[in-house]
This record gives sequence, C-alpha cells and structure tokens, in this order.
Amino acid sequence: MDNLTFRHSILLVEGLKLSRQSSYPVFIAILGAYVFATISNIALIILISTEKKLRQPMHLLYCNLPVNDILGTTVILPRLLHDILKDESERHITYVECVIQAYFVHIFVAACHYVLMIMAFDRYVAICNPLQYTAIMTNKMVLKLSASAWGFAIVMVSIMLGLTLRLSHCRYKIENPFCDNASLFKLSCENVAINNVFGVIYSAVMACVSILYIFLTYIKIAAVCIKSKNKALNSKAIKTCSTHLAVYLIMYTCGATFIFLHRFPEYSDSRKLASIMLHIVPPGLNPLVYGLQTKEIKQKIAKIWGRKNGNS
Repeated sequence: MDNLTFRHSILLVEGLKLSRQSSYPVFIAILGAYVFATISNIALIILISTEKKLRQPMHLLYCNLPVNDILGTTVILPRLLHDILKDESERHITYVECVIQAYFVHIFVAACHYVLMIMAFDRYVAICNPLQYTAIMTNKMVLKLSASAWGFAIVMVSIMLGLTLRLSHCRYKIENPFCDNASLFKLSCENVAINNVFGVIYSAVMACVSILYIFLTYIKIAAVCIKSKNKALNSKAIKTCSTHLAVYLIMYTCGATFIFLHRFPEYSDSRKLASIMLHIVPPGLNPLVYGLQTKEIKQKIAKIWGRKNGNS
C-alpha cells in the first residue's frame, strides 16, 4: 500500500467536463466572478478599516467575512481557471497541494458559520441590551470573538483532515473540480467509515448549531421588537438583522446543497456545480447585500462616488 501511495503522489483532478467551445465562456464568467468578489471584498475591508465612523464592533466583526470570502475564492478559482483551459488528462496536482487546498476549502466553510454566529451575538446585544452594548462589545471582545471563530474552525478542520492523512491511497483521481476532504479519503482502499461518520456528524452538528443559535437569537430579537414601541429601534433592528439573515441564508443554502449532493454519486455534475457556486455566490453577493443595506457604508460609498463625479 505504501508503494501505491508513493506512485499516486501526483493526482488527476477531474474538474469540469466542458467542450472546447464552452470552456472559454465558462472561463470568462468564472474569472469575472472572481475579480468582482475579490475587488468588492477588499474594498469593503479598506473602507471599514480607514473610515473612523465605521470602526464599530458590528462592522469590525463583519470584516472577518470578506477576509474569509477572499480566502474561499482564491483557494479554488485560480486553480479551476487554470484547469478549464487544459485537457482533462493534464489536470494534475500533487497530493500535498491537494491537502492544502482541501484544508483551506473547509476552513472557509467552517469560518462562514462561526463568523455569522458571532455577528448574530453582536446584533443580540445591540438590540436586546442596548444600554450595556458599549460595555460588552469592546475592542477586546471583538478580538476574542473573532479569534474564537477562526480558532474553532482551524481545530475542527485539522482533526478532520488528520483522520484523512492517516490513510494510504491507492487511487489517483479527484472526482471533483477541486480537492476537499471527501475527495481525499475516497482515494483510499482502506476502511473510511470513521472519516465518513466524522465528516457527516461534524457537518450536521456545525450546520444545526449555527442555524439553531441564529434562530433562537432572532426569536429573542423579535420578542424585544414586538414589546418595544420605539419605531427607530425596530427599523434599525429590521435593517441590520435582515442583512445578516440574508447573508446567512445565501451561505447556508449553497453549503447544504453541496453537502447533500456529495452523498449521491448519480448527481455528480450537479454536485460539482454546487461546490463551485459555494465559492462564487456568497463571496460575490455578501459585499452587495451588506454594503448596500448598511446605512453608514452606503453613505460613504455615495460620498466617494459623488467626489469622483465632481472631479470628473
């Protein structure tokens, strides 16, 4: 088995099955989506970090999301673009590169859930305990929440990939457009029941905990809004919470579709499309949803746009 593992240190990525005619339009579409997502997320990070009025806990916590979105697009899309222009028999990747890519793919997915959970906590404190908000959501607390979200993602993904790395592999083909944990342990001829069980349980627990936490948080926020007769508070709560909820639903829908289809080989083409959409749709839509729905960011963008038009 060790000889087989050594022999298959160079893997073949199945990628997208495209005709020569369709590969160029798909390449241009994915390249456009990657450039847009990267530029818009970087612009939001720069805007929040340089504008004093935007250096609030809510916006600082949000900065974790565009950082993660840039990671999520960069870890697969440049490689995917490279493979699209190559013949299927020439889409090679080393085993080490594949493991690194899989690691950051799962960091991206896990961090999405945890970052949105800490953002929900921020909204809960702001709306349900407004008088204590500045005392609770200090810069130190923002740093702690951000570190906990990334730290937990790193620990859990490391355990998951560690279980896969213990396996030898006798196959060489990644049946996916990019490397992930399931694609890696499917290379092995050993018993992968532990990997399957851990992967399913971890994915289910992570998804259920995040959706339950956010659901309960919004129930409490809704209860406060119903009891309150303060129209300004209710209006602010609706705007900020609807933005956060929209971002979460975009991520959750794309992720759940990908995980669900991974368990059904007969839908491999749909699974491939869903896996790519997970790294394109949320990173592309999140800056639009958050930037256009957040009053302070929208005003700053309008101000900058007005200056440019005035100068021109």
